[in-house]
Amino acid sequence: MAREGLPFLAVCAVLVAAALLWARDGGWGARSATPAGLAVLALFVAWFFRDPERRAPDGAGVVVSPADGKVMSVEAVDGEDFMAGTATRVTIFLSIFDVHVQRAPLGGRVRHYSYRGGRYLPAWRPEAGSINEQATLGIETEAGPVVVRQIAGLVARRIVTYPREGGSVAAGDRIGLIRFGSRVDLFVPPEWAVAVQRGEAVRGGETVVARVAG
Repeated sequence: MAREGLPFLAVCAVLVAAALLWARDGGWGARSATPAGLAVLALFVAWFFRDPERRAPDGAGVVVSPADGKVMSVEAVDGEDFMAGTATRVTIFLSIFDVHVQRAPLGGRVRHYSYRGGRYLPAWRPEAGSINEQATLGIETEAGPVVVRQIAGLVARRIVTYPREGGSVAAGDRIGLIRFGSRVDLFVPPEWAVAVQRGEAVRGGETVVARVAG
C-alpha cells in the first residue's frame, strides 16, 4: 500500500470504530448498517492505494509505461519544458479503478521538475493537459530526454512527485502518485518507435510503450 493512503485509511478506521460503538445497542436498521458501509469504504481506500511490485522488462532501449490505465492518444506535439523541438506524446487515462502509483519510464538523471496549480476538468478532455493542476518531471537518459507529466482529474485533488532535480531514477522506479482519477502524459523524442496505440491497456513499470532510436 502506498504511504499516501495511510492517513485516509486511519480516518476510515476511526469512523468504523465510532460507528460500531454507536450501533452497539441500536438493533437492526441504519445504525447496524453504518459500520458495514464504512468498512466497505475502508477496504476500497486500501485497495485504491495499492502499490504492487513491478519488474521492468529486460533489454536495452525499452521505455516502460509510467502509469496503469488506457492509452487515450499517441500524437506529435511541440517539445515540453526542457525538450527542444517536437516530441511524441503518449497520453494515458487512469480510472478510479487503476493503480495510481507512477513509475519512471527509463533510467536517468532528473534535470527538471515543476508544479503548476490549475483546474480539475475531467482528465479525458483534451484541454485538461494545459489547464489542470499538473506536475512535470524531466529525465535525461543516455538515449535522450523524456518527460512525465502527472495531471489531476475531476476527482483528483493531490499530486505527489518523489524525485527532484539532481536525483537519479531507474526504469520502473516509483516517481509519484495522483489521488482518485487522473491522467499521465509521456513525452519522448519523435524518432523513438512507439509500441502502443489508442485504446490499449498498459501497466506502469511493465508495459513497453516505446523503444529508443538506434
